[in-house]
Amino acid sequence: MNPKVLIAGIGNVFLGDDGFGVETVRALSAHPLPDGVEVVDFGVRGVHLAYQLLDGYDTLVLVDATARGGAPGTLYLIEAEARPGPVEGPADGPGEGPVLDGHHMSPDTVLALLDALCAGTGATPPRRTLVLGCEPACVEEGIGLSAPVAAAVPEAVRMALDLLDPPAPDEAGAPRRELRRTP
Repeated sequence: MNPKVLIAGIGNVFLGDDGFGVETVRALSAHPLPDGVEVVDFGVRGVHLAYQLLDGYDTLVLVDATARGGAPGTLYLIEAEARPGPVEGPADGPGEGPVLDGHHMSPDTVLALLDALCAGTGATPPRRTLVLGCEPACVEEGIGLSAPVAAAVPEAVRMALDLLDPPAPDEAGAPRRELRRTP
């Protein structure tokens, strides 16, 4: 049985390169995918993503614009660190915990909400969370990706496909395609 994998495109298509995740999962959905893999455009619906994750996934891949200081169009594959479990006892007070603004939920906020939902429902969060990110050039109002980010979409699709089905090694034992990982 194949593990359940959710590839979630997130971002706002009305903010230029912030639409990278949405455009990438749109392109990825045109490819045949292994059983157990779901590709979903969540856009800015972070609360919806958190609730979807309660269905039980082994791996979550968030596809999003990710500003890390590289050149626009640079792709990153980041393995999210394990989050601590829910804290027992009273809350620390107002202002603590995830802020639930449906239009501005960062991946960290979605994952914090997921932790709270799992604690309340007994569900299990994904065992592994990856971020497939792209360095944006512009996230100001406007529709459409910048040229370097649009050019990165096909490579991001290839990276996602390699995550699902790693390339077979060549005769020397090296992968035929390189999967770049950025810390």
